[in-house]
Amino acid sequence: MIATGIVVEYNPFHNGHLFHLNEAKRLTGADVIIAVMSGHFLQRGEPAIVDKWTRTRMALASGADLVIELPYAFSTAHAPQFAKGAIQILDALQCKYICFGSEEGHISPFMNSLDTMNTHNELYEKTIKSSMQEGISYPNAMRIAYEEISRTTDEPLADLSEPNNILGFHYMKAIREIQSNMMAVTLERKGTHFHDEALPEDSIASATGIRKELFATDVEHVQFFMPSSSYKLLHQQPHQSWDHLYPFLRFVILREGPEQLASIADITEGIEFSLWRAAKEHTTFQEFMQAVKSKRYTWTRIQRMLVHVLTGYRKSTRAQITSPSYLRLLGMSENGRSYLRTVKKELTLPLVSRAGSHKDPSLLMDIKSTDIYMCGIQREPGLDFKTPPILL
Repeated sequence: MIATGIVVEYNPFHNGHLFHLNEAKRLTGADVIIAVMSGHFLQRGEPAIVDKWTRTRMALASGADLVIELPYAFSTAHAPQFAKGAIQILDALQCKYICFGSEEGHISPFMNSLDTMNTHNELYEKTIKSSMQEGISYPNAMRIAYEEISRTTDEPLADLSEPNNILGFHYMKAIREIQSNMMAVTLERKGTHFHDEALPEDSIASATGIRKELFATDVEHVQFFMPSSSYKLLHQQPHQSWDHLYPFLRFVILREGPEQLASIADITEGIEFSLWRAAKEHTTFQEFMQAVKSKRYTWTRIQRMLVHVLTGYRKSTRAQITSPSYLRLLGMSENGRSYLRTVKKELTLPLVSRAGSHKDPSLLMDIKSTDIYMCGIQREPGLDFKTPPILL
């Protein structure tokens, strides 16, 4: 059976995701689609709009065969760590292909970018370092460094200022680093831009636009942009946001104080004092963020810090989690179950279907983050222990 992997958040699952899933199957001739999906907190430092089991049901109802959780340690990390964790999981599941959406739409520019980066890595790293010393944010420092090495070649390179291209590049870089035999396929992203908040006239909107509409108006306004199965599931569940979680975050910041905040993952360069002062002064999440955001610290970077503050994810814990150490099964179709039976002896990481059966710092962090997520929507803790894999 040919297995193709996709890396997803489904926040929430919309028509663009359905297009990606179907095209991944068509382009690779896949018998099985394996979705590695972020859990309750996401790469941009946000809580998922609905819980991971609801999003698993959305994926299975639209054609995914296996949904495997991307652990918290990787789902909330910078693009290189996020991508590498996902690739290691797909490789452990014996995927032949990975298919990702990109603004580029072709693989060759990514290959050229990888080769150019390898050839001029010293110049690239040196430019990043000098830019950051001038107070430039890390993403902008990377962009400047990439533009610098782009001048060394006439080959067409991937535009790494685009969010999906950035992740695609890091997927392919991770494949090389771990010496995987997995092959990469990309398709051009359809519809609105990744960050577009306005809803378009056609049926493919960005997840950002859908979420904004949900919180501003009503769930019925997004029905046109989602498969009916996803819409029904979204309608049935409470919706999570930073606004719901901010009272808990504010409490933690004020209780911990700057000294304890300094031990949290991603907290650097004294920003703990800014977080503490902002928490004392501001009663809403938007006000808090506006007070902390600066030229050096992007909105996304700050949000990732705040997720770690909220969950108590410390630098010492991160140091223990260098690679995925298990495959957390969230759901499967009958086809997915058949695939697991076929490759069971070839899996290079243990398959975990019950949270209580596997003791691991990374899994404990997943369980902890679930319990904290549930506080914002007033649901009971311990759901990781009570919820078995979903079988469609």
